[in-house]
Amino acid sequence: MSTSDTLPQSIRYCVIGAGIHGLSTAWHLARELKARGTGDGSDIVVIEKSEAGAGPSGIACGVVRNNYFQPAMRELMAHSVEVWEANTEAFEYHPVGYLQISYDEMRDDVATIHEQQQAIGYESVFIDGEAETHAYMKGIFDDWRATGVTSVLHEKKGGYAHNMATVNALLAKVEAEGVSVVAGTLVTELVVDGGAVTHVVTRRGTESMTIAVDHVVAAAGPWVPKLWEMLDLPDTTDIVVGDRTFTEPTWKFWALQEGTLGVDPGYLMNNDGDMPPVVHVDADATLCDEDGNVLVEGKWGIYYKPDFNFGGVQGGYMPYRVEKPWREVAIDPYGPASPDFIVGEDFRAVWAAALSHCQERFEGKASLMSHAPSGGIGAFTPDSFPVFDTFCDNVYVIADSNHGFKMVGVGALVARELCGDTQGLLEPFRYSRYALGKLHPESNSPYPWS
Repeated sequence: MSTSDTLPQSIRYCVIGAGIHGLSTAWHLARELKARGTGDGSDIVVIEKSEAGAGPSGIACGVVRNNYFQPAMRELMAHSVEVWEANTEAFEYHPVGYLQISYDEMRDDVATIHEQQQAIGYESVFIDGEAETHAYMKGIFDDWRATGVTSVLHEKKGGYAHNMATVNALLAKVEAEGVSVVAGTLVTELVVDGGAVTHVVTRRGTESMTIAVDHVVAAAGPWVPKLWEMLDLPDTTDIVVGDRTFTEPTWKFWALQEGTLGVDPGYLMNNDGDMPPVVHVDADATLCDEDGNVLVEGKWGIYYKPDFNFGGVQGGYMPYRVEKPWREVAIDPYGPASPDFIVGEDFRAVWAAALSHCQERFEGKASLMSHAPSGGIGAFTPDSFPVFDTFCDNVYVIADSNHGFKMVGVGALVARELCGDTQGLLEPFRYSRYALGKLHPESNSPYPWS
């Protein structure tokens, strides 16, 4: 095992963060260096302020999907699905498929997704029409009763994975390549000299240590804004739309609302007694609780699945914007996010009502909602899509804008770029797109990341 309590005095590649992106990048980079004869895992260290998977990767819902209106996102996700499929057992990945069930305003967007999935060879079926949608879903769940939906996109690939099983499998792959993973160590400063980072300053308890580095990979999830600040990069970003320029905060935070209904996971098996696809419903029907009280008027969305890891039917609801400066979002600006910002009773009531709206079997089950911490804080870019780019000459920033867990294959692409090979799948996600007006199209989904 190469997990270490000791930091090297100098290293070629310093990866900050031992979540999905940090570990995936370290694993693939070690393999790339070895294949090219230019190094190996001993040239890489991963620094983690807590322990592997202690951040969003370890509490992620684990859904894997290709359901994006944006062509660049679809192509990137198709690549990641290949990585999931190649590691099904190790990642405890369940390739059960994914259902996007939508209201009428989303119909054209979802039809376009289906057409373009066919163009890239990603198998899916599109069901159009309210009656047709109801019949198709009844064929999967005989108690289906959702209203306010008129189409289904059934992705035959995708599904979900056990979050920590994936993290631990990646950690084992990293260690097998000889990469050193140093936990319990906080990065406190990135020393910039001559336009590049020359040293990374760390702290463990009261002990401080400085490491000389050639390259840095910032893969710290919602704490990437802290590393961004260390690099003295801008707090605001100019975005060109047509002949106009808008200035937006570079970072904004959303609280992700997720939870678990405490029933046996087998409670959500399909008509054939098998594990069903992940279910995602975007509806525009008024949502009421079982006493007839209106909870939501207008558009709403939920996703859910049976999950033996979470011990029930697990999923989530639309996130909400955290209306605070990013430095105040966490108890410690570089520490764990406060649960006060995440899940409340309103979420539990709405999610339980939405489950009942969709399937009769969930009627009367609201009291079984778990109160265990779930969800998390996501750091979003100005347009809510990822940024994968190099800053200060030698710092590769992986800012996934909360699309992260499903993008397990991004590390393979970043590794190739670190070795000098530009990756076309990552080109649409450069920071320069804002100034150039090369923005991703927006859909009619109620979710900010779509």
